[in-house]
Amino acid sequence: MQPTGAFKLRGATNAILRLNEDQRTRGVVAVSTGNHGRGVAYAAREQDVRAVICLSRLVPENKVEAIKSLGADVRIVGNSQDEAEIEANRLTEEEGLIPISPFDHPDVIAGQGTIGLELLEDFPELNCVVVPLSGGGLIGGIALALKAASPKIHVVGVTMENGPAMVLSLEAGKPVEVEEEESLADSLGGGIGLENRYTLSLVQELVDETLLVSEDEIGQAIQYVFETQRMVLEGGAAVGTAALLAKKLEVQGQNVALIYSGNNIAEKTLRKVLDS
Repeated sequence: MQPTGAFKLRGATNAILRLNEDQRTRGVVAVSTGNHGRGVAYAAREQDVRAVICLSRLVPENKVEAIKSLGADVRIVGNSQDEAEIEANRLTEEEGLIPISPFDHPDVIAGQGTIGLELLEDFPELNCVVVPLSGGGLIGGIALALKAASPKIHVVGVTMENGPAMVLSLEAGKPVEVEEEESLADSLGGGIGLENRYTLSLVQELVDETLLVSEDEIGQAIQYVFETQRMVLEGGAAVGTAALLAKKLEVQGQNVALIYSGNNIAEKTLRKVLDS
């Protein structure tokens, strides 16, 4: 597993490594539902770069504390990722911090795309991949890598029913605002940005199918993976399994890769799910 318990370290590390000396001196700022912030905080600490992470009050306490433990300056603002982004934009404007988007950033997308390269190397017979879908950085990067090698690989994005920003934006043909709701898949929450530059078009072009799963289905998937594989998944990482268990995706006879994107679930949440 990644040192921060989620794939986000890949994109965050790539973005920070590509900063020039002036940018490194100024420091970085990131908006996050938790995992991106932790990745940025870790990568910034390793490179001796100042990091400010802006979070909403919906971010679980275990993720907040994990980010603080890595030495980042944490700002908790508002009840949505959009409100946290207002604070990040202010810091960029007033303090000159360099923004590192959790998804809509070429270096972040490229970093996440290394997962696709590893899949091609380890599983060359792959013909279907099931990926958690949020802002589109993960699935966009993976799809770019896979489709460049084999355009016939079927790329499926799965997200929660509560506030599926990318799915609603795909339906509208443009970025749309969504009301953030509490979800077991908290890491998939938030909008895609009304000024989205990269990921919406990537998903439109390269993702073949999107699916929604309910809170009950996510909980059942967390429980299933724990009981059958002795692995702990956070809700956002379990959505692909949820879709398969609910028979929302037909994969009979296919060579399928299922992306488990993180394990940063609060202990009390995990206990509640396992006891249900």
